[in-house]
Amino acid sequence: MPFKKILIIRFSSIGDVVLTTPIVRCIKKQLNTEVHFLIKQGFAHVIHENPNIDRIHHLKEDLNETIETLKKEEFDLIIDLQKNFRSFRICSALGCKTVRFDKMNVRKWMAVNLKINRLPTDKHLVDRYFESLQEINIHDDGEGLDYFIMPEDEYDAQGLVAGINYQVLVLGATYFTKRIPKEKCIEIIAITDKHTVLLGGTDVSDLAAELSGLFPEKVVNFCGKVGLGVSAGMIKHAKKIITGDTGLMHIAAALQKDVTVLWGNTIPEFGMYPYYGFKNHDRHIDLQVQNLACRPCSKLGFDHCPKGHFRCMLDISII
Repeated sequence: MPFKKILIIRFSSIGDVVLTTPIVRCIKKQLNTEVHFLIKQGFAHVIHENPNIDRIHHLKEDLNETIETLKKEEFDLIIDLQKNFRSFRICSALGCKTVRFDKMNVRKWMAVNLKINRLPTDKHLVDRYFESLQEINIHDDGEGLDYFIMPEDEYDAQGLVAGINYQVLVLGATYFTKRIPKEKCIEIIAITDKHTVLLGGTDVSDLAAELSGLFPEKVVNFCGKVGLGVSAGMIKHAKKIITGDTGLMHIAAALQKDVTVLWGNTIPEFGMYPYYGFKNHDRHIDLQVQNLACRPCSKLGFDHCPKGHFRCMLDISII
């Protein structure tokens, strides 16, 4: 049965949405169908330039309003990559065939709460997405993630960093326990002969200002000063990216950049490490503290270290 119109559901956030892009691309190209995407309005800019998406729908506060809007589209198939209570309600109300994936929540719970790690070491979330799509004969094309930068954003980015040889250090992350602490940032900046461009939001502007003061000749601070598109443009033209477990990490992988990841409270086995696609060279390095009894302490993160020592980040060896 051919599918004429397909809805893909992923509400947030930046990195999670970027990780859906191989699915979007392969569905569009292999089924030659109309692809719609349901997302929170605050994250719609992540996929706004994606040519493989025909229409973007915004998740509204009133779920019934969202459902009524989607019913008018008469979808043939839903790909539920969110898989939570709200997405279940939407799928049930629309009443068409739905494909879901294995979130491995039980294994993640065991890793976090019992420190029993039964998670696969070589299976990315994107791989699990594609496994769920075998029933509709969708296969991975091996091209990796997509992130499409607006030409004007890339132009602005190049203008802001013109003439310098630089690496990017990502300071921002949704949760404190995923952020690279000041002590490690100082080590990272000190050992390079390149300029270091700092990226992140206003929530890390104080740290960025402090680092700029410590290294006035080496640091270029754009934290809280540029948007996601310009940040992506800077990442595209950087020599390498150093980051925690963040959305910009996934954008860097989508742009096929060399990425060094400092893992704090999360672990690569959760399946959210940089993904390049099997046709491309894996260009990332994982730095983490092995055999730390309290790690992982969450599959998401905290606004402080629950143990008070933050050893998962502070004990990482940079050299």
